Amino acid sequence: MPESLSTILKYGYESLFTLLFLEAVGFPVPGALVLLTAGAAAATHALDPGTSIALAISAMLLGDTLLYVMGRTTGWGLLGVLCTLSLNPETCIVRSAESFYRRGRPALLFAKFIPGINTMAPPLAGSMRLPVLTYLALDFCGSVLYVSAFWIPGFLFSEWLQTIVRGVQAFGAVIEWVVIAGIITYVVYRAYIYLKSRKPGIAPRIDVTVVHTLENAPTPFPMVIADVRSHGYYTRGALRIKGSVRMDPNALPAALPGLSKEKKYYLYCTCLREGTSAKVALELRELGFDAYAIVGGLRAWVKAGYPVEQIPTEELIQLPMFQ
Repeated sequence: MPESLSTILKYGYESLFTLLFLEAVGFPVPGALVLLTAGAAAATHALDPGTSIALAISAMLLGDTLLYVMGRTTGWGLLGVLCTLSLNPETCIVRSAESFYRRGRPALLFAKFIPGINTMAPPLAGSMRLPVLTYLALDFCGSVLYVSAFWIPGFLFSEWLQTIVRGVQAFGAVIEWVVIAGIITYVVYRAYIYLKSRKPGIAPRIDVTVVHTLENAPTPFPMVIADVRSHGYYTRGALRIKGSVRMDPNALPAALPGLSKEKKYYLYCTCLREGTSAKVALELRELGFDAYAIVGGLRAWVKAGYPVEQIPTEELIQLPMFQ
């Protein structure tokens, strides 16, 4: 952290632009502290005030616009990548979209002040077809607001720059240990969840080859292959296992009346370690249904070369759009 701040004083405008661009596209760069230091550097004539402000706003606009364009062209693909570290990336996408749409366009004005949301907002705006000019106007205003909130205090209190830098360096050492502890805790927790979910009788898994064999057995087998992805039915052209049915994990109670306990249910998703399918399988088993999570989900099925089909247009769910 302190290295990224001292870089501004050493390399000037190039480092200021680069650091803020990296923050805008999702890298863990302390943008607020970068702007604070840039303001103080401008007050001591190390940087030109107008140039530093213009570069800061331009860097953020460029990074945000890149994510906006990618969101507009890739739809939910980019959002899935940004949600990868979530325990349930599919639910992460849906909840982020609903939250963003509910707050509306003004959310872009303050999104930069919220870590995580600042990276999700531009691709969400693109995916939900917020008009380009409207997006650019709101993002420009949001960037100006964010830059002003930290650059101006740095400029006004420039005489405290050395104190700030020393404090950041001391704080940075603490943060490094906090980050390391957080990573270790996260890894241990994920390992615990994985081992727990692998225990017999909790959320049993089944291999794709077994499911495919049962599906094509000479004797009819009372089984249902169900797609429990949260976001798979939002994207036009998305694929699913041929002959499978959709079971919305966020509306499971509504699906229960149509399910028969005389059948076996094989569930699949696309998240890490069958997160969603294992969760739904466990819920069904607790209600007396014979349910299993397919190991590897849709990706494993496709990799094995088993048949898939496009999701019919009439079954696609319309996302909330801004136009």
